[in-house]
Amino acid sequence: MKKYRVYVCLMAVSALLLSGCGGSEDVNISDSGNTLVVFNYGDYIDFTTIEMFEEETGIHVEYEQYVTPEDMYTKFQSGNIPYDLICTSDYMIEKMIRNGEANKIDTSSMEYYDNLDETYLEFCRAFDAENEYAVPYFWGTVGILYNTEMVDEEVDSWDILWDEKYANQIIMENSMRDAFEVPLKWKGKSLNTVDEDELLEAQSLLMEQKELVMAYMVDESRDAMIAGDAALAVIYSGDATAAMESNENLDYVVPEEGSNIWFDCWMIPNSCKHQENAEKFIDFMNREDIAQINFDYVYYGTPNRALYESLDEETKEDYTIFPEESTLEKCEVYKYLGPEVEEFYNLLWKELKAY
Repeated sequence: MKKYRVYVCLMAVSALLLSGCGGSEDVNISDSGNTLVVFNYGDYIDFTTIEMFEEETGIHVEYEQYVTPEDMYTKFQSGNIPYDLICTSDYMIEKMIRNGEANKIDTSSMEYYDNLDETYLEFCRAFDAENEYAVPYFWGTVGILYNTEMVDEEVDSWDILWDEKYANQIIMENSMRDAFEVPLKWKGKSLNTVDEDELLEAQSLLMEQKELVMAYMVDESRDAMIAGDAALAVIYSGDATAAMESNENLDYVVPEEGSNIWFDCWMIPNSCKHQENAEKFIDFMNREDIAQINFDYVYYGTPNRALYESLDEETKEDYTIFPEESTLEKCEVYKYLGPEVEEFYNLLWKELKAY
């Protein structure tokens, strides 16, 4: 998911509507047939591709960014802006499908839909059973980024995050599901468990760990690891790749107990007023040259088979972006767990953060 690629300057802004090169939350969304209103994670697209789409189609794009799926959903439900197209994460898409808040996508007439690798479409069936509501954009894993100069042992298990010798040198994800998945997978549980006893055990382990944790972060963890401020960080694979390019002492691993494989997808919400334009945009994003531009910018795993086949061997063999099949077999896709479990999770998370 993963994931929350938004920088500090965006964190201070609850919403940013872009019309070409600028805009604000107070922009009046046009109801013209030549308009498309897109809602996406922060810093998750190369804006030149939007400009190219506008030039080629004549469709004007209004673009807004958010931080977390929960932030997105709150804004979507407010009804203040009629979003035509949203990029968000697997479990949130499943939630919106269940709630009747997603439109089916007509992929039959898309010119570039066949560029997508069936392997990743199959993964997406975990939250979109018939591949009717979501088209994958990027994917990745959650793992441990560590400094080889500060960690003097092999990192292959989540248990190192409870090692007292790394007190105040551990960064955890400031994200509820990503934090809880660590003890759940460590103890051999599913990250989609709905068993309250298992979730309470996971919370207890996180509370036990908290005195060792330097901070709970999202994108800031990448910069902290680059600067050598911490020894270990739970992080999204794309951020790990970017950090490793900036600091040769960093390495990344998906622990042997397994982890999360996440998918961020395009979906069309039921607030959509320009369905045809939304489908044109999705198809445009699947075009190989456009997918290449966005891959070079975001640097997460691409589900675009046509693009993957054109990559150089060094990139294809980059285990942070394209992990081995044996690693993926130990990973799970997040599922939406229902309102009752979601409420219980929120309670446990608030207790943990206040502990």
